[in-house]
Amino acid sequence: MKFIKSHIGSLLLLTVFVVLLTLMVQFLKPDWVHSRIWQIIIFYFGVMLVSGQLIQFLLKQSKENSVAILMGATIIRFLASLIFIAICLFTQIDNKILFFADFFIIYLLYLLFDIYSLIANLRPHSK
Repeated sequence: MKFIKSHIGSLLLLTVFVVLLTLMVQFLKPDWVHSRIWQIIIFYFGVMLVSGQLIQFLLKQSKENSVAILMGATIIRFLASLIFIAICLFTQIDNKILFFADFFIIYLLYLLFDIYSLIANLRPHSK
């Protein structure tokens, strides 16, 4: 239970949920899922894993800069997402609109996870 409450455990749980949701949609409506969906999921898992570990490390170093650390990590994730989109869209990719729609949906799911984990981490500090 402690592993699931950790950042890596909850991130793995979210990624399994996203993979199962993707497989379900791919089975029911295969034309809704882009062929590069797995690259998007792996990208977001990697970005969230690295940024989460970096946030935890930096918060151990300096708790008084927590807002700046969290906002900086969010901006870095956003910029990494823009760079990933630019690289994928400038290469020869088929059905760019479907790719962008799938990317945006996955981005929103991981953003919801980020907001939830932020609120869960702030709740004990507010008491």
